[in-house]
Amino acid sequence: MYKKYAFILTVFTLFVSCDKLDELTKFDIEYSQQATIPSSTGINLPFDVFTPEMETNSESKFSVNDTRKDLIEEITLTELELVIISPDNADFSFLNSIEVYISADDLEEIKIAFLDDVPENSGNKITLNTSDIDLKEYIKKDEFILRLNTVTDELISTDHELEVNSTFFVDAKILGL
Repeated sequence: MYKKYAFILTVFTLFVSCDKLDELTKFDIEYSQQATIPSSTGINLPFDVFTPEMETNSESKFSVNDTRKDLIEEITLTELELVIISPDNADFSFLNSIEVYISADDLEEIKIAFLDDVPENSGNKITLNTSDIDLKEYIKKDEFILRLNTVTDELISTDHELEVNSTFFVDAKILGL
């Protein structure tokens, strides 16, 4: 009877230890980019805004978290936030909808975030809905580009400078297993 309890306790301890190890291989990577929504000449017309190429620095970010590119199981976008940094006192009331796409060398462009019907009272910060698509191949590249497809519902007379803040959740293999 004692051996049975000892075996169960050992299996339970191993299971809990593996879960704790698994948690150590999960972490977030954050990126911040800037983009400009130009003053508009029309409304309800979609137009694209591109961010500059963003260096991923994935090798060093993985290394800091004690992992490597070849051990990455999955990377998903968990948050994408847009913040107006100029003009002062501007808000997102001019925006009707927005979609964000990611692209990288030799990879197809895909939609990773969106917000339909941006609230009139959204202020100078909005958080978009994110997809649960595995983006590991994009983040493992040296650089990626975000494209913002926006539709305005009112004229804006000045360019709007945005900060695009993204958080990616990384899940790596435990000890290469």
